[in-house]
Amino acid sequence: MEHQTTLGELVPCGGGDPIPLLKSKLLIGRRSSCDISLRYPNISSHHCQFELINGYWNVKDLGSRNGIKVNGVRCDSKWLLPGDEVSIAKHRFEMVYTPDTDAPPPADEDPFAISLLEKAGLARRESQERRKRELPPAARPLDEPQPANGCDADDKVLGWLADDGDD
Repeated sequence: MEHQTTLGELVPCGGGDPIPLLKSKLLIGRRSSCDISLRYPNISSHHCQFELINGYWNVKDLGSRNGIKVNGVRCDSKWLLPGDEVSIAKHRFEMVYTPDTDAPPPADEDPFAISLLEKAGLARRESQERRKRELPPAARPLDEPQPANGCDADDKVLGWLADDGDD
């Protein structure tokens, strides 16, 4: 039997067999086609993804119903350090690995860098809006309805919805 090198392990908190991390990109979910299959009803079919980038593991929620937590804090994406506790739905694991770099871990994305409306896809970043306003109406993307009467009333309403109140 050939011995496969592991890139780390997920060790179940409370006991159980460690889950070896055998590839640098792993899909975790309930489906048998996932790299790591966790067959529990509260795990989504494609729950999250682990990726080894520049020596460090990153976990990213894939829009799952019950989310992920790192060290008890719910997140969408997070860099994992050795010893961190990762919860996939309610299933807790200790992250065990040795970073293969001397570089410090990457910084996590600031969750407050974008507004909730942008995160939900209901508003665009200001720079995208400004660029779009600079285009003539005929050059605007086709996925956006063009004003039928030549006015930008819809844009004004969307602007009011996206306004964060710092007038």
